[in-house]
Amino acid sequence: MAAKRTCDVVVIGGGPGGYVCSIRLGQLKQKVICVEKEEVGGVCLNWGCVPSKALISASHTYEKVKDAGPTMGIFAEGVKVDVAKMQDWKNGIVKKLTGGVRGLFRGNGVELVIGDARVTGPRTVEVKTKEGGTETIEATKAIVIATGSSTIEIPTFKFDGKQVIGAKEGVSLREIPKRMLVIGGGVIGLELGMVYQRLGSELTVVEATPTLLPGVDPECVAVVEKKLVKHGAKVLKGAKAMGYEKNQDGSLAVKVDLGGGKHDTLVTDVVLVAVGMRPNGGGLGLEEIGVKVERGFVPADHVGRTNVDGVYAIGDVSGVPMLAHKASKEGEVVAEVIAGHKAAKDWVSIPAAIFTDPEIAMAGLTEAQAKEKGIDVRVGKFPFAALGRAMAVNETDGFFKVVADKKTNELLGIHIVGPEASNLISEGALALEMHAFLEDLGLTIHPHPTLGEGMMEAAMNGLGHAIHILNRNA
Repeated sequence: MAAKRTCDVVVIGGGPGGYVCSIRLGQLKQKVICVEKEEVGGVCLNWGCVPSKALISASHTYEKVKDAGPTMGIFAEGVKVDVAKMQDWKNGIVKKLTGGVRGLFRGNGVELVIGDARVTGPRTVEVKTKEGGTETIEATKAIVIATGSSTIEIPTFKFDGKQVIGAKEGVSLREIPKRMLVIGGGVIGLELGMVYQRLGSELTVVEATPTLLPGVDPECVAVVEKKLVKHGAKVLKGAKAMGYEKNQDGSLAVKVDLGGGKHDTLVTDVVLVAVGMRPNGGGLGLEEIGVKVERGFVPADHVGRTNVDGVYAIGDVSGVPMLAHKASKEGEVVAEVIAGHKAAKDWVSIPAAIFTDPEIAMAGLTEAQAKEKGIDVRVGKFPFAALGRAMAVNETDGFFKVVADKKTNELLGIHIVGPEASNLISEGALALEMHAFLEDLGLTIHPHPTLGEGMMEAAMNGLGHAIHILNRNA
């Protein structure tokens, strides 16, 4: 007979949305059970955001050490990469972070159950535990769906875990492939592809659309693409990988449709499939109790409610953008709503960061999006090459770009490509949230010498009086 117990809220999924929601509910004195089928932290902590950024940082350090001689006069003999040690270091970070989440669960009275959850009613969840048992949990207040998303697999490139891999295996390679072909020129494909390019792999990127990083400001993308090609990558846009055959020497012969009736066969050692993520809304029993599920997504309103009373959805499974920080904020909102507090998803923009080389970060509208809305725009730009600090750290590729309403000067979007873009964008997100104007950014004194000065100068350039470049709007 299945064990049965009761709580206030059941949270299904322990990723950035689910664990944050659970902790906030605990802080608000709710009795919470979080059901996670693998490990707390979800994709982000275990094989997504955090481990990939650890590898990105390590590969960037390796490249900087190698390149320091000709530019900075720092010569290091015999610089080499111990991939196994790098992976052990990365795994240590993951273990520390997931252990931290478990500690926060205990500290806030959140109970963690490892197992597969299925919703059997608007207030009941059945869990098949890791030990093989079954238990029923009754939630007196709510069920929160926070099941995230999974890597999309292409039928002609089934994962084998060794030579045809997804992002999960991509952050765990213990050997550097001599050649790597990446299917998908989006965020995951370029981030991981550039890691292994820096560590010595010959990189090929096959992207089906006409541009890399679709949806990102094309001027920013051009800077990253230029760096890719400069370091020897082959970039095929408007191309489709059709399938592969294994050669006698163990390599893979990948057939590529180049478009326009042209085809090619590319030889590689590893294929990284990075064509996106699929929401995990199916197979949870939601449809059976009347919850709306659309192509794996579980739509939710401004406070996270689904169409069935008492059932909420947050994070990737509730809709785009599929970003960890968006999931976490939604988790906080839903926790407060369930606990009887006033809260809603009322942000102006959700910033995003892409950890390519150089990094790209953005908040708000692109120039093209603003124009599509019929807004006459004013654009300000400032290059990292004109910043003393960027020269001092020997990273001068890229620029700051601000987009504003030409009539009012109110900021509409901020886009950065260059060193530390991911750390610099938060000022832009705050500016948008505060409905700031070009004057607000431009008249705010920024410390010198820093990379952040570029934000101030870009705003001033939009007004026509930046000091350290010639102004096109003067």
